[in-house]
Amino acid sequence: MTDAHDTDVSFDPTALEAFLEEHLGSVETFDVAPGGEGKSNETCFVTWGDRDLVVRKPPAGATTDTAHDVLREYRVLSALQGTPVPVPETVLSSEDHSVVGSDFYVMERVFGDVIRGEEPDRFGTPAHRQRLGEEMIDTLAAIHTVDYESVGLGAGDFGYPDGYLERQVDRWTKQLEWAFGTTTDEREVPALHDVREWLEDNLPETAEPTLVHGDYKLDNVMFGPGTPPELAAVFDWEMSTLGDPLADLGWLLIHWYDDGDSEPLLPTTNPPFLAREGYPTRRELVDRYERRSDVEVHDLRFYRVLAVYKEAAACEVFFARHLLGSDDPFYPQMREQVPSIAERALRMIDGDEPL
Repeated sequence: MTDAHDTDVSFDPTALEAFLEEHLGSVETFDVAPGGEGKSNETCFVTWGDRDLVVRKPPAGATTDTAHDVLREYRVLSALQGTPVPVPETVLSSEDHSVVGSDFYVMERVFGDVIRGEEPDRFGTPAHRQRLGEEMIDTLAAIHTVDYESVGLGAGDFGYPDGYLERQVDRWTKQLEWAFGTTTDEREVPALHDVREWLEDNLPETAEPTLVHGDYKLDNVMFGPGTPPELAAVFDWEMSTLGDPLADLGWLLIHWYDDGDSEPLLPTTNPPFLAREGYPTRRELVDRYERRSDVEVHDLRFYRVLAVYKEAAACEVFFARHLLGSDDPFYPQMREQVPSIAERALRMIDGDEPL
């Protein structure tokens, strides 16, 4: 076997090579290299003979709970094989920490573009832009109309839909409280306490539960290499569960830039090019979602505020990690960004930032 091992990955590839050989058979070529971006699980690209594979594992230093997320993600991806939801083909998973230092799984690689800050040139026409937005919302509707019981993601086994919204507020409040234990010595964000109280006081009646992705936005999907735009795969399922589908819709909407919006706080996840001619507006996305999903959309202000609160909490955790010694260049920006995100939530509450 000829091989090439990239030393930039967080593990010794030799054990992975032996593992793949045991389960997939011998090949002439093996290569492993770091790949992908993002702040959650680690992605590595693997060449195994004539196959292009991806290994997903928790980042170095992750907790046991975080490590479990990759196996949960593998379970969802495997369950969605053969459904209308586009996902990569799963290959195998393992809890043997001697291979890469943690739980991990292997899937087939999908090729295309994950769109973060720039519009792909091939999509730069009004018709293609409109189709990109339609693909985004149609795929979200497909997620929410999967018969989750029939694919093996049943209530009580995979998720607990009752009380989902209350648990979301509580979960992200706890994330904030953990971060505030470090960040309040640097600066405080009192607006987030007001947002939390508003969310607790304004919990809506929840929609009929569905499979929810938990982090559905433009940079967590891949569009295939051709035109017109075709959504080829949905990634990053580690926060998926059963719950209120409008939470997913609210999360997508706060990351969808619209004409007339103020300068985006996080332009890589809320790219301003979405205001160009042809891209659907947020209102058009909601209208299409209702038609495609049969989910009745109501009280979107709550779901949008919840989404901004979640984003603020996640970013405050990033700032805490910076203060605790992380060298990620993105994290220091959260000193100013989190207070601005919190102000955005207050504007939504006051009706000053409508859909």
